[in-house]
Amino acid sequence: MDSKELIRIEDLEIHYETDDGVVYALNGVSLHVNEGETLGLVGETGAGKTTLAKGILRLIPSPPGRIVKGKVFFEGEDILSFSENDMHKIRGNAISMVFQDPMTSLNPVMTVGDQIAEVIAVHNPGLSKEELRERVIAILAKVGISSDRIDEYPHQFSGGMKQRVIIAIALACNPKLLLADEPTTALDVTIQAQVLDMIQTLKNELNTAMILISHDLGVVAQTCDRVAIIYAGMIVEEGNLRDIFKNPRHPYTIGLLESIPSLTKETKRLNPIKGLMPDPTNLPPGCPFAPRCNYATEECGKSVPGFAEVNPGHKVRCIRAHEGEVR
Repeated sequence: MDSKELIRIEDLEIHYETDDGVVYALNGVSLHVNEGETLGLVGETGAGKTTLAKGILRLIPSPPGRIVKGKVFFEGEDILSFSENDMHKIRGNAISMVFQDPMTSLNPVMTVGDQIAEVIAVHNPGLSKEELRERVIAILAKVGISSDRIDEYPHQFSGGMKQRVIIAIALACNPKLLLADEPTTALDVTIQAQVLDMIQTLKNELNTAMILISHDLGVVAQTCDRVAIIYAGMIVEEGNLRDIFKNPRHPYTIGLLESIPSLTKETKRLNPIKGLMPDPTNLPPGCPFAPRCNYATEECGKSVPGFAEVNPGHKVRCIRAHEGEVR
């Protein structure tokens, strides 16, 4: 039986209004995630990945940030219409976020136990100190940290252990949705694999859905059920792992995959995507990828292509996909 839809984002637009102009960070993003599912959100730095995650939780700093339009339905209710008091009940409880840098996400003058307890206490005010401590010890055990470290401070932990504490805080209230913003960026490969394996185990145990933000396609292939490729604040391709890795239909997705070293093909040089992502304060007319695209036509610079379904569940925002031309 198909799993139930947990969150649906519809036509979300977020701008940052600065002295240098309006930054068009998100431009009509639509996505959905089902219960227990992992969606990988992939794109270059500045594509809008973190803005999307913060937009879901309504953590966009205002000013300069502003949610211009769109809806975010969580369990059927548009949380963008919720009061701030109602959002306090959602954040850290039903929806949690693992922020990008574990080194700066923890309070240096609070013990890790107190930081985890603080989250649990906010959403469970009736718990006694003893019950809180028992809950903290249990969640630390889940992320592989022994109970004798509960009263230690962040500076006493390595980078990998700090990331485990961050994940413990995010999962302390058994959220239904976890937003993981590049959770392994600052870690070496061995610790990265351990953390990803731990996240996957806990996610399966708690049946938590996850949006995994990453620029590492290897991590996405290992962890995710579906993938959305974001470019200049737009979703340009969305599909399951096979759609994206075996049958990519958008030139940007193809470029990302071709820029990865292959273990099976002998090549002298990598094949990077030419140019840079456009300035978000001055996006080009038409398809934002057109200036970097090897297949762009005059038509590409006139209007933004629609998001067309090329196969069941596989959508592409490209005029060539509309015409049936793949590459």
